[in-house]
Amino acid sequence: MSVQMTACGPVSGVGNSHQIERIHNMIASTNSWSKRLLPMMGVSLLIIQFHALLGQGANGAPPVVSPEVAGKQITFRLMAPKAAAVGLNASDIPGVNRETQLSKDQSGLWSITLEVDPGSYRYQFMVDGQPVLDPRNPSTSESNNNAWSLVHVSGAPWMDVLDVPHGAIAEVTYHSTSLKRFRRMHVYTPPGYQKGEGHFPVFYLLHGAGDCDDSWTTVGRAGFILDNLIAQGQAKPMVVVMTAGHTGPFRMGGPDLFAEDFVQDVMPYVESNYRVKTDRANRAMAGLSMGGGQTLNIGIPHLEKFAYLGVFSSGVFGIIPRPGRPVQSPTFEERHAAILDNASLKEGLKLFWFATGKDDFLVETSRATVEMFRKHHFETVYEEGEGAHTWIVWREYLRTFASTLFQ
Repeated sequence: MSVQMTACGPVSGVGNSHQIERIHNMIASTNSWSKRLLPMMGVSLLIIQFHALLGQGANGAPPVVSPEVAGKQITFRLMAPKAAAVGLNASDIPGVNRETQLSKDQSGLWSITLEVDPGSYRYQFMVDGQPVLDPRNPSTSESNNNAWSLVHVSGAPWMDVLDVPHGAIAEVTYHSTSLKRFRRMHVYTPPGYQKGEGHFPVFYLLHGAGDCDDSWTTVGRAGFILDNLIAQGQAKPMVVVMTAGHTGPFRMGGPDLFAEDFVQDVMPYVESNYRVKTDRANRAMAGLSMGGGQTLNIGIPHLEKFAYLGVFSSGVFGIIPRPGRPVQSPTFEERHAAILDNASLKEGLKLFWFATGKDDFLVETSRATVEMFRKHHFETVYEEGEGAHTWIVWREYLRTFASTLFQ
């Protein structure tokens, strides 16, 4: 009898070669009665035994479970008997830093248990100084240059998965004529969009430095936040476009290639391929950190296109002089003087919203930016609460900002 078996997906525990050898031995030791019975049974018995073997850890031990969430506690585990040190890299988890180390037991299993608030958290293991994804966790989140393992702790209904109608998130590839290459963005369409009826307002949502167009949909929970707001009548159904903000290495100054891509390619693509409204009153734009700066760099020169602007943990970069760093000339205020003093453009701006945490390293930049716009008679809303430069506050900002749009 010839039997071919295929396993899909990553396998941990004993190595694949050892597992296949054990299966061959198992087949060889099967008695003649079983061999006659196997053609009648198909390979069901072998498949069951095969999967049982794959589920075992080293030396037949139970498989490693990581991460394990129990209430507000997360236990991270990694089987690495030969590692000298295993740390945890998870910048958004309070108290976790470069000194956070896992403990090792006699079997070579490293583990650590932490208590966290509800939310989504990116993490990596640092195995002898090298970043490693959690091999037992299929959930991941992308950033611009690497990937992270992802864990969600439920308990905040506004961003949990609830029994409500859900929208859809698509990965969209488009050709950027301005950059002369293919690019990607994520697009959220609200519940009911697939029925092919009606046109919707559009909200462009930008990520921060180091992240990518995947970030808002994974660690940012944008789809679930919008689903829950819409289901509760706290937000209007809308299309949300999450773009790739990096066009190359992050740098201050120089030509704004992202702005060119956004205006020349992203907006036309969205308006040609999605049922979105194209008047100013039905367009919004917001971003966090770098994305907040990009919101200002695009939204102010094209203020006639946007009725809602949101700036999360950000402002005009360089508005506060730094020691040893020359002030950019002309300044943002000087470059956009005509628009800043155009009273007619201000009339159509329904909301200009800023929010930054008190412990954020850009809080002074936010304050100075808000003061500059108020000097030019913009009606700005500025919220300064608890928190730092993390996804913990950015998800909250999205929840608040999205609930005010298109009302």
